[in-house]
Amino acid sequence: MPAAVWAAGLAWFIGSVLIAPSDRNNNTDAIVVLTGGRQRLETGVELLAAGRAHKLFISGVNQRVDRGELLHMLGPTAEQVACCIVLGHDADSTLANARETAGWIGEQGYRSLRLVTSWYHMPRSLLEFRRAMPQTTIIPHPVFAHRPEPGQWSSWREVLLLSVEEYNKYLGVWLRPLLGSVMPALYPDQASPAIQRDTMAAAPLRAAEEDRTLRR
Repeated sequence: MPAAVWAAGLAWFIGSVLIAPSDRNNNTDAIVVLTGGRQRLETGVELLAAGRAHKLFISGVNQRVDRGELLHMLGPTAEQVACCIVLGHDADSTLANARETAGWIGEQGYRSLRLVTSWYHMPRSLLEFRRAMPQTTIIPHPVFAHRPEPGQWSSWREVLLLSVEEYNKYLGVWLRPLLGSVMPALYPDQASPAIQRDTMAAAPLRAAEEDRTLRR
């Protein structure tokens, strides 16, 4: 039974991630791109240049990346709208992307964003972003580097393997709040406020006990 439920969920996941964005035209306050591929960045720049938002926020940029070189790599369009492009350097995971973006969105006073990332990464990203910003309207804008060709099993096999890997990650994110309530020590950010307070209060006691154990 669990295997059948997992397989049914996988079928839903693959079907949902291969659907093109349903809203390409409505404007938002901001466009948010998650780093991980040049096509994501180019898509974000194109949307900004088309007037789809006031600003473009790129989350998860490596600290060593030079802003000028990045804009030059993305071409003249990026350089023309450079004043409206903001780089975020504090994220190194999808969860961190959501938290970094939530902080920036709050500072700007924005209420809506268009989220740009790869098609397979979109469900997990949406889940993290909606948890981090429940009051913010989020329009998904998945990027397809290439679509599987009909009749070419190798192309579909790549999509299937990638989808299975990402689906398992999605399940982990979906279950994290439940795991946080059961195992608050492993998932302190997801535990209830009462459990978080108890965990924080117990931390000095645990440290003292560990110190006594080491001295024995």
